[in-house]
Amino acid sequence: MRELLRNHLRFFLIATLAAVALRLFFIFRFPGVTSDSFVYGDIAKNWLQHGVYGLSGVDEISPTDIRLPGYPAFLAAVFAIFGMEHYRAVLVLQMLVDIGNCFLIADLARRLISPRAARFAFLLAALCPFLANYVANALTETWEVFFTVLALDLAVRALGPVYQRSMRAWVGCGLAVGAAMLLRPDGALLLIAILAYLMLGLVPRLRAGAPAPQVLRAGLILVVISLASLVPWTLRNLRTLHQFLPLAPRYANEENAFVPMGFNRWVKTWIVDYASVEEIYWAVPGKPVDAEKLPARAFDSPEQREQTLQLLADYDETRHVTPSLDARFAALAEERVHHSLLRYYVGLPLMRIADMWLRPRTETLPSDTRWWEFDDDPEWLALAVTLGIVNLLYVGAAFAGLVRGRFAPHLGLLLAFVVLRSAFLGTLENPEPRYTLECYPVLIVLASALFQKSGVVLTPSHDPRK
Repeated sequence: MRELLRNHLRFFLIATLAAVALRLFFIFRFPGVTSDSFVYGDIAKNWLQHGVYGLSGVDEISPTDIRLPGYPAFLAAVFAIFGMEHYRAVLVLQMLVDIGNCFLIADLARRLISPRAARFAFLLAALCPFLANYVANALTETWEVFFTVLALDLAVRALGPVYQRSMRAWVGCGLAVGAAMLLRPDGALLLIAILAYLMLGLVPRLRAGAPAPQVLRAGLILVVISLASLVPWTLRNLRTLHQFLPLAPRYANEENAFVPMGFNRWVKTWIVDYASVEEIYWAVPGKPVDAEKLPARAFDSPEQREQTLQLLADYDETRHVTPSLDARFAALAEERVHHSLLRYYVGLPLMRIADMWLRPRTETLPSDTRWWEFDDDPEWLALAVTLGIVNLLYVGAAFAGLVRGRFAPHLGLLLAFVVLRSAFLGTLENPEPRYTLECYPVLIVLASALFQKSGVVLTPSHDPRK
């Protein structure tokens, strides 16, 4: 990249300034400090001021494990330097991290396609409104994207021909994967994708009778270093909370807290749209549920519709899911799953994946979630439609680049990560578009293949500096 930067310094300088301007626009126009941000911030303050990784209560600070320590550690460092709850400093620092993302994405395109494609990848990343939007939110997304791209870039480098350098790159890749897992539990998907790609590459070598010590050693280094990053957190949970928990609870619940699994399974029998996440899933418990917001696919018969409406009416009386009410939701869910296994295990997951990939990414912006009803204020409706078109252009360009582009080996690693993550996201009952953001750098790399020169493609023997 150093040679590429020297040869095209003006281009990268102008593109970087544009990236900074776009991100500052979101920071000052649409700053996002949400309830989740305050949970992270509360943990960070208590950790910094009292030495307790926990949440503030009425009388005391209670140790917690509902959030992994990566993002609270970042917030604690920012608060220690710039002052308590200085979230503006947090967002500005995230902007710098995301500028680093742009360079990592460009380096990945350089390794897999060509130096020319790398410049366009940098431009697409710099002007991407979705990466820029989450810079302005005090959430884990920007850092998670950074370590995801860093891990993939180092893995592609490590798969090159230089043995000594590749082993060092695997060490760095393991550290990046470990950092991603310390930010969010789904960071473990990155480790699984890279290991799966290594093992798939190992099988043909073993069948051919060729030794494969380098692949095995790479996999061992990756696993040991990435999992070692979880050891301090796991030991803390054992010592403080007396439970073995290497990551964080699936539903971010405190120990012994009741989780309405029956309600969650019922939701998974019909939910496909982020609008339903806001209107139904997040409303429970504590808020009333508007049954009229339920889509037609939530009922298999008029009798089941009446049963569902009665369940929601019973919930509305206390706005709390009791174990007995949860059991009734579980029975209804079982009935619906039995009615159509294909719908539950294939159709609905595919629809959730499609919604997360294709809907306008306006969940942190003022636009109405039900943008397709076209009854929002004109400016926010225009914003939703514009961002929806931009998202479709990025996705479409990625598919076109995949079909038309010429890539060096190991593109399969990036595709394996996207497929694995998308498949996992299809199993969730809360299809939030932000969960696909970690895959967006891969889309940008694929789209950049449309701009490569004919016949130019990097190979392991090709010198990327030329």
